[in-house]
Amino acid sequence: MVTQPAGTHLAQLNVGHIRYPTDDPRMAEFMGALDAVNALAERSPGFVWRLKDDTNNATSILVTKDPTFLINMSVWESPAQLEHFVWNTVHKRIYGKKGNWFVPMTRPHFVMWWIPAGHTHAARSARPARASGRAWSERSRLRLGKPARRQACHAAAVRLARRER
Repeated sequence: MVTQPAGTHLAQLNVGHIRYPTDDPRMAEFMGALDAVNALAERSPGFVWRLKDDTNNATSILVTKDPTFLINMSVWESPAQLEHFVWNTVHKRIYGKKGNWFVPMTRPHFVMWWIPAGHTHAARSARPARASGRAWSERSRLRLGKPARRQACHAAAVRLARRER
């Protein structure tokens, strides 16, 4: 496990392709759960910030020309607090159904990195790494514990995002 540097928070970014338009009835359960899951995140210990627009979520924030390509980004005080939210709240139930709404990813789609505590522009800290071509693998790699068993695959996530544009 990587030790969190003093004075930092954890930023996370994950991406995916939805199977259907967000207004399709087959997406209703997912779209209907967003407000509650996001509100729970914001009330959770350790939550700092999340990417959202005027609709209070990020489903209409387009980072590529592909409207099925969705992003989720947030900042947490520590990996343990993010892990607790992911695996010990209603988020786990929704995540378990992701195959109903998202195309299975064959490439890395999740990255985490340290940002200075109090830095609320996590999106800006992600953008320079993509824009400059600097691999996210230069940043600290983290592993969420069981049941996640996921290694953050930084460089591959950057390459995937570039291909999606």
